[in-house]
Amino acid sequence: MHVVQPPASAPVPCCSEEEVVLLVHGFYARVRHDPLLGPVFDRHVHDWDAHLAHLVDFWSAMLRGTRRFSGAPMPRHMALPGLNPALFERWLQLFARTTTESGNPAMQAEADARATLIARRFWQRYQVEGHDVLAGTLRNPGHHGEHP
Repeated sequence: MHVVQPPASAPVPCCSEEEVVLLVHGFYARVRHDPLLGPVFDRHVHDWDAHLAHLVDFWSAMLRGTRRFSGAPMPRHMALPGLNPALFERWLQLFARTTTESGNPAMQAEADARATLIARRFWQRYQVEGHDVLAGTLRNPGHHGEHP
């Protein structure tokens, strides 16, 4: 099992653990109710409590430098059929909306930057491995209307 280490450049934590929990739970509540993303997640996540706990550990590692998360998320995501650029773009839009509403500009900036990087890497690898079903690439995934 691969343990994800936060980047060496991980700053002093930009948020509290409670803020991470609120971010993850708030974001995935949106995802579950979203007409585009909801069905994708419903097909593949069977234990939401466990999934959310794992995601809290992941984002805590990314935003706070904690070391609870262990796993290799890339292979699991690469195995999902039918992903396309619109799904990644919608994921980023909902994530940015959630971070904007957090009221913590430092967390918003750090989380949005990391989410954009994650989405780009996942989509690029998905294409390299030939899983993409639609032509095209993730168009400017850092742009959500309110961001340059």
